[in-house]
Amino acid sequence: MGKITASILVALPLLSSVTFAAEDTSCTPKEYNMALRYQQQSAEVMALQLQAYQFATQRFIQLLANHHSDKKPAVVLDLDETVIDNTPLLVRDVNNCHDYTSWDTWSDWEQKGEPTLIPGAKDFIDFVTQQGVKIYYISDRFQENKADTLKTLQKLNVAQVSSDNVLLYTKSKEARRDIVRKEHDILMLIGDSLHDFAAEFKNKKSTEYQRGLVAKEAAHFGNDWIVMPNASYGSWSKSELKTWNEKAAK
Repeated sequence: MGKITASILVALPLLSSVTFAAEDTSCTPKEYNMALRYQQQSAEVMALQLQAYQFATQRFIQLLANHHSDKKPAVVLDLDETVIDNTPLLVRDVNNCHDYTSWDTWSDWEQKGEPTLIPGAKDFIDFVTQQGVKIYYISDRFQENKADTLKTLQKLNVAQVSSDNVLLYTKSKEARRDIVRKEHDILMLIGDSLHDFAAEFKNKKSTEYQRGLVAKEAAHFGNDWIVMPNASYGSWSKSELKTWNEKAAK
């Protein structure tokens, strides 16, 4: 073996490590992996979803029995992560090192994606339908993709899906809820984000402020507001974590 060849062979591992170091760029969206794994794969989230819908069914029966208004009763549900599971899109984006919270891939998913049903959602929707109560779906999916969203829901055999009662992003969610309230009493709201319940939660303030609002509205939760678990995305995702400082504790 010549000296030149030997020198090249000796240098190859060093060159490889240098090349690897240059190519080893960080992928910030990978930070979402644990949350996505919990949301998509954990049995605990499935249990929470089933629990929420079973409890919603029990409360719906009670609320309907106590409804004595001249207005007809109605139930309002969000869609994404409340009725349908969109995590495959989010996982794909993270695998491509793309931050899905920019929402620039969502329209394509609405048109061509194949979400699945959230556990418990269909049973609840079917039960409400059997009681003759109107359901409205209020979602911030794109209005221009409404035909695609309707098709997706119909393919999943979701009841009460029509152009009239699937209200997508135009006005605020509160304004769309007000449209429902013109002719109906909303017995129950179900969603995964706080602004699915009241306009006051639609703000750009801190999570501490949001938690204060939750405390203020505590009587609604588990009564006529049912919150679905969603660890994938939300206004909380950029919040700073609190740590234990042992020295400060002393």
